[in-house]
Amino acid sequence: MMISHDVSGTGPTVLFVHSTVADRRMWDPQVSALAAAGYRAVRCDLRGYGETPAPDRPYDNALDVLELLDDGPAALVGASGGGRVCLELAARWPDRVRALALLCTAVADHEPSAQLRAFGAREDELLEAGDVAGATELNVATWLGPDAGDATRERVRLMQRHAFEVQLAATAEVAPVRTPVDVSAVTAPTLVVSGGHDLADFREVAARLAARLPGSRHVELDWAGHLPSLERPGTVNDLLLDFLGNHI
Repeated sequence: MMISHDVSGTGPTVLFVHSTVADRRMWDPQVSALAAAGYRAVRCDLRGYGETPAPDRPYDNALDVLELLDDGPAALVGASGGGRVCLELAARWPDRVRALALLCTAVADHEPSAQLRAFGAREDELLEAGDVAGATELNVATWLGPDAGDATRERVRLMQRHAFEVQLAATAEVAPVRTPVDVSAVTAPTLVVSGGHDLADFREVAARLAARLPGSRHVELDWAGHLPSLERPGTVNDLLLDFLGNHI
C-alpha cells in the first residue's frame, strides 16, 4: 500500500515526514516556502495518521516512505517520530538520501527518562479511560513551546485528536517492524535541530547524534519546544533553505 501523500512545486525533491503528534498538515508552512524556492516538496501521512488508514498487518515505515522516492535521491526532513523514520531510511538506503534534516528527532536506541515515561503512562491512562480529549490536551501542553500561539495549538490539537480517533478505531493493534539501525551508515550531510524548551530526552538525542554522524551540524533553538516548524515557521524555513541550498 502506498501511503497518502501530496506533491507541491518542481525541482530537487525534499520529502517531509511528520511527528507522531501530528500528520502531514504540520508541514503547511514549509511546503509553500520550499515550493516557492524551487523545490519539489513531498509530504506523507504515516500509517494511522492523517489520510492513511491504520495498519492491519505488520508494516515498515521506512520502506513506506522509500516507495515515495521514485525519481532518484532526495533530501529528507523529519520531525520527532518522523525523524526516526528518516534516520532509519538514510541508514538502510544511504544512496537514496542527499541530505537529512532532523527536527527534535526520536531514535530507536534511546532509554526514556523518568519524565518521558511519566508522560507515556499518563497518556495511556487517559486513553484507557476513554478521555481522548484529555490525552489530546496532554500532548498539546507537552510538545509545544512558549512561542506557540492559539492557532498553532489548535492545529496540533486537531491533528493529534484525529490520530487518536483513527488508531483507536482500528480493528487490530499492529506494531511496526523494527529494523536495527547503524547510524554510522548514514552518508548524507545532516542538520540536527533541538529545542531549548523540549524534554531533555530529545536535546540529549540531538547532541548524541551530532557527535556520531559525520558531516553533521547541530543547532539548538533556545526558544523552541518540540515542534519548532510550527512554533516559528519562518525561522525554520530559513534554516532549512540555507541547509538545502548548501547540500542539494
